[in-house]
Amino acid sequence: MKRITLAALMFAAFPVMAQVTVKDPWVRATVPAQKATGAFMQITSAQDARLVEAKSPVAGVVEVHEMVMEKDVMKMRAMKGLDLPAGKTVELKPGGYHVMLMDLKEQMKDGATVPVTLVIEGKDKKRSTVEVKAPVKPLTTPAKAEPMDHSKH
Repeated sequence: MKRITLAALMFAAFPVMAQVTVKDPWVRATVPAQKATGAFMQITSAQDARLVEAKSPVAGVVEVHEMVMEKDVMKMRAMKGLDLPAGKTVELKPGGYHVMLMDLKEQMKDGATVPVTLVIEGKDKKRSTVEVKAPVKPLTTPAKAEPMDHSKH
């Protein structure tokens, strides 16, 4: 009984961070001289949170990006953060939100694994990290065949 009480008190002493799960992470393979690629995954947070940063030792620069339509032209741009609404899965996919890996230090080869650290900020502004091991998939890996929703652009 004392162990349970002590464990409960120890747990209560720590702040509760947003519980974040990552499903199906992957990185698109590159050709030998290519210096950038994308990382894709599905992120679900138990509480409202934001993806505010990403890091990886394979890239000199890592940014959270979005693809948007502007005057019939698809453009990619960095974001200061990506909202993760409580209980909703946010999909990072080709043609949409993604983690951009730039200034690559090596070729991303099919079958390799890329470590990616996601920095999540809770509503209380406290940050936590999620370590992801993303397999590299072939250049020919298609995006899911879903029509893009352009209504918010």
